[in-house]
This record gives sequence, structure tokens and C-alpha cells, in this order.
Amino acid sequence: MNDFLNHAEVRQIAKRRLPRGIFEYIDRGSEDENALQRNRGALDAVRIKPRVLTGGGVRSQAVSLFGQTHEVPIIVAPTAFAGLVRYRGEIELAKAAASCGVPFCAAMEAITAVEEIAAASSAPIWFQLYLWDKDELWRDLIERAWKIGVRTLVLTVDTPISANREFNTRNGFGMPFRYSARNISDVALHPRWAIGVFARYLATGKVPSFANYPAAYRSTILGRGAARSIRHESDLAWENVRRLRDLWQGNLILKGILRTDDAILAAKVGADGIVVSNHGGRNLDSAPAPIEVLAEIVDAVGKQITVIADSGVQRGSDILKLLAIGAKGVMIGRSLLYGTTVGGMSGATRMIGLLRRELDIAMALSGCKDVHELDRSLLEMPGRVG
Repeated sequence: MNDFLNHAEVRQIAKRRLPRGIFEYIDRGSEDENALQRNRGALDAVRIKPRVLTGGGVRSQAVSLFGQTHEVPIIVAPTAFAGLVRYRGEIELAKAAASCGVPFCAAMEAITAVEEIAAASSAPIWFQLYLWDKDELWRDLIERAWKIGVRTLVLTVDTPISANREFNTRNGFGMPFRYSARNISDVALHPRWAIGVFARYLATGKVPSFANYPAAYRSTILGRGAARSIRHESDLAWENVRRLRDLWQGNLILKGILRTDDAILAAKVGADGIVVSNHGGRNLDSAPAPIEVLAEIVDAVGKQITVIADSGVQRGSDILKLLAIGAKGVMIGRSLLYGTTVGGMSGATRMIGLLRRELDIAMALSGCKDVHELDRSLLEMPGRVG
């Protein structure tokens, strides 16, 4: 099944493979999905004006992020429930990232513990964090991450409460799952997933849960365990970031920035980087697309901190556009989850390879030999994008 040629094809294969609840958790947005559509529309609205007769038969995509050189300007985005698209999906995806020379950011709400992912990967990993309402619990978690070699922490700052993802409610998808005739029949209609993923977890005696949660707060997808409740910090403020900055000795990235003033504050509190992101169109449905605000944010803080971008990226030419505006790297989520669904490590590796090939073609046809040559003179940008 690894003969897919692009994002659209691997998405369709994944859609057939996965139960509806899991596929739509990954694939869809919030409310009326305006932000989801805006991400694509805004990327498509930017045109590339190619240079010609520039020579250079060999091109370089290598970038340096936080003192480490990577072969491709791609970062595997942190995604919850990646372990449900494939048996031990987080580990398969982390191995793919290491084999392709790109950073892998493990999600706090993963099915596999960060220690297991780090042990299975041949390259250092990043770790994504939400702050819980009990400080001592997230402090223990970042200590665990530090002990296994994590040196880059990605704090998600755009989700103080759960977004209004109505399709999750309709599908009964959450932690734990909410049973209905609809989702039970949906699983039954996907025997490959039921046997190849869910049953394999049960056979090991491990019902999927958020493996990074403290044991007393850990509920399985079947609703077992978790004698106590735990929530994201709903009163999340800059003071929380300052406390985290004082505690964390490594690189600190804030993910979910869409305003210039917030980017400036991020630099002032000591963040080493930010991700300009609208959470893939999955949070505030009226939020702008990252590419619409990226230029002004890069101009404000790009010389002080590392600016990364994400949301809506499906092609190598999308990566080129974000890099040309000023991003130093691009996080990819959905495409790589679909690749993992279809082929595990090999499927994710193929998807990274396709994006890398598409970026190489876009660079060649744009007259650029090195990603560091990419700049806004290559782009025709409507409205606020420029």
C-alpha cells in the first residue's frame, strides 16, 4: 500500500483503514471548519515567481535548529493518539523521523510513554507539553523527559480549554471512548484496525491510555483506571511560562502563536523559539491561517528567536512558501499520521521522502540551490501575507 504519491492519496488510504472516529479526530477541524479551509486557501493564494538560468544541479535542504543540523526543514509535529493509527504508532513514526534526519516531537498525550519512544529512536527527540492544573505533576513529567535526553520542550499555549470539535462528540471519540451503536459498528467494519491495532494492544495486557499521565490520573480508552481527574491549566498565563522557563534548562518553544505582540512577549520571557500555528484549524475556528501572519511575526522576532510554522501543509511547495517568508522549519502532522497508518515506519518514511522530493522540485523550478536562498522576493503574496 506504500505506492501513494502525495498527501491526498495517502489520506484516502488512511480514511479507508481507520474507524471514522479516529480518522476524523486527525483529519477535521473545529465548529464550521473555516480555519481548516482557510489554512489551505491562504497557502494556495501565495504564488511562487520562479527565477531561471541560475544553474546548480545539486540542492541542499539542510537547516540548523537549536544547534543541530537536520537534512530537511521538516519537524514531525506532536499529535495525540498517534498510537491508535497503528500499533505502537508513535514509535514507528519516531523511527521514520530518525531515519530521515528530521526531529520528532513526542506528544504529552501519546499512547506510548516518552521513555519508550526515546529508547526506540536512534536520534534525540523533542517533547510537547500542556501544563496541568497541578504544577507538581507537570514538573515531574519534564524531569522524566530531561533524564532520557530530551533537550527541546514544546509548550502548547493555545489550548487552555478543549476546543469545540463537534465531530468528536458525535463520534464518541475521547478519553475514554463513549460507546454507541454507531461507533461499535464502525470498529466492526474496520477489522484490519480492530485486529491489527486494538487487539494487539489488548494481547499485551495494555489497554491504550495517555501513557505519560501519572498512574493515578491515567484513564484507558475503555474508561478504566483514573481514580483522580486532571485538567489542562485553564488559567494559563505568561507567569506560567516564566516558571517553566526557570525550571527548564534546555530549549523552550511556545507553540500556538498568531500575534506579533505575543511573539515579542515570548522572546522577552526567554523562549528560544515559537511555532506560528492555529493548531491545524482544530481550535479557534475564526483564527487566521499562520501564513497570513507569519511575515509580521518573523519581522518582529526572527532575529531573536527561532520561528517555526505549521498548519495546513500538504506539499513541498507549501514548505517552500513558509521558509521563503522566514520560517526556519515547518512542522508536519496529518500527512505523517496518514503515512504511519498505511505503512508504519515505512509509510511515514515514504511520506517524508515525498515531501522532501516535492520541496526539491519546487526549489529547482524556482531557481534556488539552497533553502537559505529562499526569500520573499520569490513570492507573490496577497493582503496581509506580505
